[in-house]
Formats: sequence, C-alpha cells, structure tokens
Amino acid sequence: MSDKQNNYLVIEDLSKRFGDFVALKDVNLNIVEGEFVCFLGPSGCGKTTLLRAIAGLDLQSSGRIFQAGKDVSVLPPAERDFGIVFQSYALFPNLTVEKNVAYGLENRKTPKDQIKERVAELLELVGLSDKTQSYPSNLSGGQQQRVALARALATSPSLLLLDEPLSALDAKVRAFLRHEIKQLQRKLGVTTVMVTHDQEEALTMADRIVVIKDGYVEQIGTPNEIYQQPQTKFVADFIGTMNFFKAQVIENDGVKIDELIFKLETDSEYFKGDQVIAAIRPEEFIITDASNKSAFETRIEEIEFLGNFVRVLLSCDQMPGQTFVISVEERIFRLHALEEGQVIHVNALVSPRLYPL
Repeated sequence: MSDKQNNYLVIEDLSKRFGDFVALKDVNLNIVEGEFVCFLGPSGCGKTTLLRAIAGLDLQSSGRIFQAGKDVSVLPPAERDFGIVFQSYALFPNLTVEKNVAYGLENRKTPKDQIKERVAELLELVGLSDKTQSYPSNLSGGQQQRVALARALATSPSLLLLDEPLSALDAKVRAFLRHEIKQLQRKLGVTTVMVTHDQEEALTMADRIVVIKDGYVEQIGTPNEIYQQPQTKFVADFIGTMNFFKAQVIENDGVKIDELIFKLETDSEYFKGDQVIAAIRPEEFIITDASNKSAFETRIEEIEFLGNFVRVLLSCDQMPGQTFVISVEERIFRLHALEEGQVIHVNALVSPRLYPL
C-alpha cells in the first residue's frame, strides 16, 4: 500500500505476451512524482512495449499499473493522464504549428482564448514563437520535435511519455535537445518516462535508468550506479566501454588474469578457484612508471584518436592472446608521445568487477 501512496507510477508484476513470444516478464517498477526515468536497452528488448502498456495503447497480458494511486491497468488511453511524443513526431501535416499544439485542447472544448494563451505560452517555452503559422514540412527535424513536445504538454498532463524522441535527429541537434528537454522537465516538474537505446541519452538525462534485456529488468539505478556498479555482465557491456578478461579467484582479496594478479578491495561473493569474468573500464587504467609495484608492462598495438581523449589498444606478455583498451587524455597522450609499438607501464586504479563465467 505504501508504494501506491508514495509513488506516482507503480508497475506490479507486469508481463506481455504476443502469442508464444514473451515481450515482458514480471516487471516491477516504482516511479516517484517529478522523476525522469529512462527505459534503456537494445532493439527488441521490450522497452517500447512497456511504455505502450503504461499509456494503455497495448494492454499488458498480466500485472497492474497504478497512476497517482489509481488503478489504470485496463483503462483506455483517453482515460489516462499522459502526454506522449513518438519517434516519428506524428504531427498533422495539414495543420499549422499553432493548430498542432492546440489540437488536444480543442478536443477538450477548451475556450478559444485559453487555447490561444496556452499555445503561445508553450511555443515560447520551446523557442518557436515565430513559427506559429508554419507547417511541419517547413520545419527542421529538431523544430518538429519541439512542436510535438509542446503538443504533448498542452493539456498539462502529469505524466510525459517519450518514445525514442531524438533518434531521427543528427548528433548536434540531439545533444542540444537532450539539454533542452531535461531543463524543460525540471522546470515543469512533470513525471517523465523516456524510451531510448542510446546510453549517452540515458546517462545525461535520467534521474534513474531501467536497463531491460529480453523482456526482463536487468538493473534499476541512477546513471552513476548503472555505470560504476553494473550488476550483470550485460549491463557492464551495454553501458559504456568495458574490458573483459577470463580470470580465476585465488583468494578472497585477489583475482588472477593469466599471470597477472589484481587485488579485490571488497569481500567477493566468489571463492578461491572460481572461474570468473573480470571487468575493468578503459578510463580505470593509468600510465605509470616501472617503479610502481602494481604496474605491469604492455605494448601499444593500435591508437584511435577521439577528440579530447585517445583510445589505446594494448597487449601484455603476461596475458598472452588478450588485448585490452585504455583511455588516455589527449594532453597525457602528447606528454608521453605515445606511438604504436611503444612499451609502457600501466596500472589499474580500481579492483576488477567480477561476473560469473
């Protein structure tokens, strides 16, 4: 009972089947009022199916959904309180920007003077006050998406649903709108759920991320928790870049990768002799000198320039047959004058994360 009282959106044991195919399985999720939550996962994982169930566009096979304490599990979309923005924008091509934004209000028989005032307010909010009489075909992709956002917000819904809203835009516009949407959401305080397959979008925009794989929720957490403490190998691999090594636990505070030994800082759930996967992010390695007792010798195999940092592929005689990647700031790269074939010493700043083999 406390969940339904304290959380704006509560999803209980939700499953969705299409014939023999299970799209979602036993999803449980609580979202508090004003929170920005991202459903993140690869294509076909079930994230859009979950969003459509929340909207009532595609009812779940089992389970319940509560919104503001009310059971909306079987209500049609028109009886649920939400605004939605689709990947395709879904603007009416024969209506002006002003008429597109006013559409929902006109359907509700809102007085014309109130419609005019609300539309003007929203178009100013999304920076399109000068486009009221334009048609969608005369707008850029980013402008069309802002119109779609204004239309979704026109009826002042307490829940905003965003289905891959930025995927059709180029990188620069996408980065700009990420910031704009997040700022707008904070200003309005509207509870927001966004579907995305783009980890950068989720990490930069969400208060919490729900990582979904094959219809199951793999992990729920803040961007920092998801990135720094991935609970499964899938999450570790899907979010950011990760080096994976076959390893063996040698004691409670140590793990051996071929001939190299890495110390474990916390008690491990694994036991001596267990075969595991050890994971370390590229930025968790640093270049050091041979006098560092924890350092080991490596050889540069490839160098990839990525603007303000450089990705360096390394091999190590103590890990035959394995290569791994480290990230080096551009200034550090220049300081060491790194080049292919060069021998350098590196050290891991953190303990490896361990996953079952």
